Amino acid sequence: MHAPHVLPGSDATHEVLNQSAPLENYNLFSTNRAMRDALAANGGAMHAGFLETIGVQLGSAQMFEAGALANQFTPQLKTHDRFGRRIDQVEFHPAYHALMRAALGWGLHTEPWAEGARAGHVRRAAAFMLFTEVEASVLCPVSMTYAAIPALKFNPALAAAWLPKLYGRQYDPRFVPAAQKSAVTMGMGMTEKQGGSDVRANTTTALHEGRDEYGDLYAITGHKWFMSAPMCDAFLVLAQAPGGLTCFFLPRILPNGTVNAIQIQRLKDKLGNRANASSEVEFHGARAWAVGEEGRGVPTILEMGTMTRLDCSLGTCGLMRRSLALALNHASQRRVFGRLLAEQPLAQNVLADLALESEAATALALRLARAFDAGEERGETLLRRLLTPVAKFWICKRGAAFCQETMEMLGGNGYVEENGMARLYREMPLNSIWEGAGNIMCLDLLRALRKGPEALHVLAAELDAAQGRNTAYDRYTARLKDRIAAGDLQEADARRLAQEVALAIQASLLLRHAPEFVADGFCASRLEGDWGLAFGSLPARLPFEALIARAMPR
Repeated sequence: MHAPHVLPGSDATHEVLNQSAPLENYNLFSTNRAMRDALAANGGAMHAGFLETIGVQLGSAQMFEAGALANQFTPQLKTHDRFGRRIDQVEFHPAYHALMRAALGWGLHTEPWAEGARAGHVRRAAAFMLFTEVEASVLCPVSMTYAAIPALKFNPALAAAWLPKLYGRQYDPRFVPAAQKSAVTMGMGMTEKQGGSDVRANTTTALHEGRDEYGDLYAITGHKWFMSAPMCDAFLVLAQAPGGLTCFFLPRILPNGTVNAIQIQRLKDKLGNRANASSEVEFHGARAWAVGEEGRGVPTILEMGTMTRLDCSLGTCGLMRRSLALALNHASQRRVFGRLLAEQPLAQNVLADLALESEAATALALRLARAFDAGEERGETLLRRLLTPVAKFWICKRGAAFCQETMEMLGGNGYVEENGMARLYREMPLNSIWEGAGNIMCLDLLRALRKGPEALHVLAAELDAAQGRNTAYDRYTARLKDRIAAGDLQEADARRLAQEVALAIQASLLLRHAPEFVADGFCASRLEGDWGLAFGSLPARLPFEALIARAMPR
């Protein structure tokens, strides 16, 4: 009797073999050894329980699905209602609101500003990184709300009226006056068509209309080329007042209940960050109150920009960790040429190199968050001034190349949308561009170093804390300090300087707080000159298996 003929397309030809299981339903925090060590090193150990709790929830299949859905079903602009009346509202998929509800519920928007918060910026930084592994783009309004608090305090009356709502943790997406809501969020509008980073070229005007209980009231007329999260309840914007460029508080709905004169022209069709609505808007005599003095708009709103730059570094760290975790998960299950991918020496070199990069980025970002926790302590204030642009430049600049390498580890599966890596890859360039691109950050570092010798003393103290632990490190940092002390600070060389400061600080942190094999591996590759131009060019003598095991997400 003949064997039955198997038709093409039957189950026998579609048995799935040698594919990795999805990376979900695991604790994002407890499996992140680099974060746990950096948290403890920066005074945040008391928050481990909180991070364990949210790590379980964020690592669930349901949360990863919500992140995917929020990006698949993007925000939709509704300029008019069905009767033809202008409404200028944006509708979101329910998954977006679920993620926002979680982020506000955990205090990612304002918790560090709460009275009595201990290591609040470090706690939030770690939570922000964990949340980014699930979904980055919904964190835009969360980040801007967090960053707006210091700037808003330049207008005490507005701060008194709005801070209680900004501190609220019960997310309320309704388009109603702030007084009727359980919690509110804030956005920002700086960029115009003709200006970009050169905000002093802004043309939006502010006409003074008098004073009320919130201070000087103005009518704002003009446009913003980028205004993210247009469904926020209020925005900090820049406009030209009679006294010069000024910062203004501009609500979507005025205290009397009328909708402010803001028209959303369109939503940006972006490479990534697709769950977040970024818009072009026009102001037609929109009412706003001055925040700070006329002509002091840039210093005032930079109080906000400094915080959002921190979040750019944190966000890239989270994206790095998730993409690394996906690569490790795949390599530990996928068999190639008779053995696991993670057992093959060249793949091990790539994975170990990526693990070092991710751990060093995490260490730097959490150290920067600790500098924010120090308040106005002089040394930490100066270090914050130095490290904010350094971290944003270097960590964010490394992100796209990092994710390209993790994607390649998955092969064709990495390039397929449903595996999640493509969304991470599209997201990576944004943090490098947002809140000041790479050149802006490097010039900011130069300005900080040129203000006097105190900045070098603060930087040297941070580097000297690890002196004597590694000879390559000692040589590297000695050259760097000599170069800065000699005043060799050319603008054309600012990117190299920022890179060198970043690597030196990362090495210092790892030498002090990470296992010896991690710190020595970082110094041997990044500081000794035999590190290649692509990931996977570590010296062959390094303990690849130990580095991979430390980074493994299971």
